[in-house]
Amino acid sequence: MAQVGVPFLWCGAVLAISFLEAPLKFRAPGITVPLGLGIGVLVFRALNRVELVLAAALVAVVLAAPPGGGRGVAATVLLVLVCGLLLGQVCLVRPRLNRRSRRVLAGEDLPRSRLHLAYVAPEVVKVLALPVLGAVLTLG
Repeated sequence: MAQVGVPFLWCGAVLAISFLEAPLKFRAPGITVPLGLGIGVLVFRALNRVELVLAAALVAVVLAAPPGGGRGVAATVLLVLVCGLLLGQVCLVRPRLNRRSRRVLAGEDLPRSRLHLAYVAPEVVKVLALPVLGAVLTLG
């Protein structure tokens, strides 16, 4: 049951935060860029921690009861993909985003950056891959 629920829960968390909360936050009345960045740092730190727990749980349940045949290969590829994307975001992209956010929060006036796109692109792939992973794990 966890094999099926975890990918959909993970996908829902990413959709809610990355594609709903994050863009809407900057449209709220009175939210400045520094305030939005400060909130974003906290929210994405929490999201990534939740994602790491969900990824570990998913790896554990798949290893405990691996799907057979072609489903097992597909599940493994998708699981490695989403976990790899998450680790890339957490280890490579988020530290750079956090450094930039700290500079803005310290009062530096920096030009607009496209660095956040390096975070968003893997998010798109994850929200496409996670439901497919959940469906693959459901079949059987």
